[in-house]
Amino acid sequence: MAIAAETEAAPPLLSVNNIEVVYNEVILVLRGLSLEVPQGQIIALLGANGAGKSTTLKAISGLLKTEDGEITRGSVSFAGETISGMDPGQIVRKGVFQVMEGRRIIQDMTAHENLRLGAFSRKDRNISADLDMVYDYFPRLKERTGLAGYLSGGEQQMLAIGRALMARPKLILMDEPSMGLSPLLVKEVFGIIRKLNQDLGITILLVEQNARMALQTASYGYIMENGKVVLDGTAEALRNNEDVKEFYLGGGEGQRRSFKDIKSYRRRKRWL
Repeated sequence: MAIAAETEAAPPLLSVNNIEVVYNEVILVLRGLSLEVPQGQIIALLGANGAGKSTTLKAISGLLKTEDGEITRGSVSFAGETISGMDPGQIVRKGVFQVMEGRRIIQDMTAHENLRLGAFSRKDRNISADLDMVYDYFPRLKERTGLAGYLSGGEQQMLAIGRALMARPKLILMDEPSMGLSPLLVKEVFGIIRKLNQDLGITILLVEQNARMALQTASYGYIMENGKVVLDGTAEALRNNEDVKEFYLGGGEGQRRSFKDIKSYRRRKRWL
């Protein structure tokens, strides 16, 4: 899939090529999924709960193995090299870092210790400049000297992002960064995501339930249903798409709808 005319000349930083993912050798979750992430861009991956978004990130980062999952078909390439099948540690050293859903910080360590842990995979252990950079972006973390478990939800999310920065990643996979945060903190976190992309040139693949905020932040988006991509386009085109408005943006009226009584085949019939 082509992202935009100006990016066609250069190969994407990340390429997911027609992958299938199976859990426990039985449960098929991803069904021939393909997407591309150009260098230096923020790309959104949207979809309902259970669509396979988090599984996609784990397939890229190598974390499927921790949950008895595997890629049974297709491949994942990063910077022109196939990384599917590599251990998660190898993938981190290549420059890919996943910020997990729910933050996953180590609560009985301090914020400072969590940040130092983020640099564990680096050969260069001179991390003082990186710590200063993280504290410049997240000054509240420098003020918090107690255990990370006592941080607020927003501060824990900042710590999770800061820990990713300590690995000096080329690509950050972000899984639901707005989960559990107040609307004010959601705006703050997404502002930080944009700033990291603009200031540091870090490429970001963003999985997010808040479709409106994601499409305001990203340049391009993919929408998943039942383990595969059913729609993709520029963020502007998706914001203006009638199906996206109806099922993900609340019909454009600023209020998210309840979809409990809406059959998924209604949108699949139009998209597939």
